[in-house]
Amino acid sequence: MTLHVNSRIADHVINPLFLERWSPRAYSGAEISKAELFEILEAARWAPSAYNAQPWHFVYARRGEEGWDRLLGLLNEFNRSWAQQASALIFVLSKTSLLPPGASKEVPSYTHSFDAGAAWGALALQAAHSGWQAHGMAGLDYDRARTELEVPESYRIEAAVAIGRPGDKTQLPEALQQREQPSPRKALSEIVSEGRFVAG
Repeated sequence: MTLHVNSRIADHVINPLFLERWSPRAYSGAEISKAELFEILEAARWAPSAYNAQPWHFVYARRGEEGWDRLLGLLNEFNRSWAQQASALIFVLSKTSLLPPGASKEVPSYTHSFDAGAAWGALALQAAHSGWQAHGMAGLDYDRARTELEVPESYRIEAAVAIGRPGDKTQLPEALQQREQPSPRKALSEIVSEGRFVAG
């Protein structure tokens, strides 16, 4: 049994939200209230993490508000060209150490990035559920971001995220217009193996 949403087809029945979530680049420039943004961040707060350490930290700015120009300026030129129409920008950080239960000293966290990824996934799904869409980005100046956002050495800068209402794709360069649609996924047979690793 399959599930078909937009141009995407799931081979097994899942919640349609997983197919409705995608990463547009054309945004409408709509204003997002602090309350709306915090609903999205609230979902991220409830993500699972090793030892319940919750290593994630989010630095945000809303379009036209304090910090917007700073965060936008930390993206590379390509991402800046379309993310400037987003409603909010978020930089996702993760703490690289944790305090295990009963311990008196922090130890390195093996899963801090994995856990922050779970929070990002929850954030993206909540955004889609609320009528927004989130687009994660690795294209940014990490060294400048650490300095300008005053990120402690104990945190890793994972990525940036643009959030907004999908807009008219004709505002994008022609090459990007052709890509402005929900992307497909590899078949399960390529990414799943039983008992031991088998390349798909």
